[in-house]
Amino acid sequence: MNDSAYLFAPLSLRGVQLRNRIAVSPMCQYSCENLDGIAHDWHLVHLGARASGGTGLVLTEAASVAPEGRISPEDLGIWSDAHAEALKAVTAFIRSQGAASGIQLAHAGRKAGTYRPWSTVRGHARVEDGGWSDQVAPSAIAFREGMLTPAELDTTGIGRLQQAFVSAARRSVEAGFDVIELHAAHGYLLHQFLSPISNRREDRYGGDFTNRARFITEIVQRVRKVIPDSMPLLIRVSATDWIDDGWTLDESVELAVKLKAEGVDLFDCSSGGSTMDAPIPLGPGYQVPLAAGIRHGAGMPTGAVGQIVNPHQADQIVRLGQADLVLLGREMLRDPYWPCHAAVELGHPAPWPIQYVWVVSQDTPERAGHAVQREAARAIGNSRLHGQT
Repeated sequence: MNDSAYLFAPLSLRGVQLRNRIAVSPMCQYSCENLDGIAHDWHLVHLGARASGGTGLVLTEAASVAPEGRISPEDLGIWSDAHAEALKAVTAFIRSQGAASGIQLAHAGRKAGTYRPWSTVRGHARVEDGGWSDQVAPSAIAFREGMLTPAELDTTGIGRLQQAFVSAARRSVEAGFDVIELHAAHGYLLHQFLSPISNRREDRYGGDFTNRARFITEIVQRVRKVIPDSMPLLIRVSATDWIDDGWTLDESVELAVKLKAEGVDLFDCSSGGSTMDAPIPLGPGYQVPLAAGIRHGAGMPTGAVGQIVNPHQADQIVRLGQADLVLLGREMLRDPYWPCHAAVELGHPAPWPIQYVWVVSQDTPERAGHAVQREAARAIGNSRLHGQT
């Protein structure tokens, strides 16, 4: 593999081959109209732009498996056939641009039903503003002072929510997604079961590691049965709570070993979210060691996320074997064509959309890169031969 090829090498996960190691991290848009969780033009344009920008995998924001599981009333959902139908245009366009589409299935648990970030009001949304008051969690423990105390799930409720994830997975296949990711990070429901901070149960779903991991393990087992064998299943995990007596990296490694045996293909490694006051050591690539620890400790492909902004930084993560996939959030919001610009900086042919290459071909070598110029000129020559210009 030459020096420019690591970040832009294909990645195979089951029957899906990503064209490179760059993914759009799930990022809530808080933009569903009518508070119905149904995707519309914003989601098509937002996600489609990142696909045409050259990324290998485009993941949706957290899509709730139940109405009461949304983080905010404006969040995306996948709890009905109407939700799946609305997402078909999104997956079709992403595929047409050469990227793979992924959906993140989620339930916010005790953190559900809050106002979106730019609201002037904080905390749980009032019913008159589209909120609800029936939050659920493994244990009746509020996330923080001033927030609602959730109802503790009984075994019937646990089974109902597990089935909601299964039904959402089936709809995701029908909607045309190539990849499914389960959201077990950031203090949301699956993470709430894993972490002793939020799980104080004394039944078979609480207590030791095996019991706390049972909820997600059973979901993985059931989801794997209803999706194609060729379809990759990912997990986003908070690899550590960053506090004493919380969820740890060692437990994340143990979970990865366990879920790899159940058919999970990659761990997307984030952190935190169980508490407001964790001493998180923020800095460039601060979560990369977590991805590396799980990758080497569990023999599991991983994704790295968190303050990854520089093409050389991203390339080095893959080059050094710290992770198999690099997920970008804020940088993808700032620049949908980050993969193209990264390719130029790394001296690799850039995945520009065919509609843009005629402009790129006129850039200076320093701006576009000699390889990109050659690629663009070749594309223009071919299009002229076929009468397309």
